[in-house]
Amino acid sequence: MSDDGGGTLSPTGWRVPSVLAALGALVGLFVANSLSGPPLIPWSAIPTLLLLAFAESYTAGRTARRIRREPGTEPIEPISAARLLALAKASALFASIAAGLFAGMALSITARLDLPTHREAFLVSLGTALAAGLLLVAALYLEHACRVPDDGEDDIDDTPRAT
Repeated sequence: MSDDGGGTLSPTGWRVPSVLAALGALVGLFVANSLSGPPLIPWSAIPTLLLLAFAESYTAGRTARRIRREPGTEPIEPISAARLLALAKASALFASIAAGLFAGMALSITARLDLPTHREAFLVSLGTALAAGLLLVAALYLEHACRVPDDGEDDIDDTPRAT
């Protein structure tokens, strides 16, 4: 096997989520403009995405404390940290696409906000886009929490050793 760094994961930057959100917005614009009426968007997507964002934020806080081995916490198993990292990366990609998609749908409806059905679809799609944005932030926070601290940060032992 070559030594090209194939076993390492790099942090999610700003480029991939931005491109996915832009592509999602284009798809949202296309879909909403191709329909004869306003898109039917379930309002239940908003609390679902908010619940996922809350769960990932809470998990990120606990994971960060466990990785830093703060007093009162038990160390995290490496496989658990890897699974949480995979969840964070997948959630970040999904949230980027969803935020763009629903923002694109909301943008396509803005010209017809005088009709009540269009106004309702606009508010639901805008709320869903904002909830997906919060999920993106929570996923990036969870990804950051899964980082292992530098060598000098967590294992500092100042106790004198007997020689």
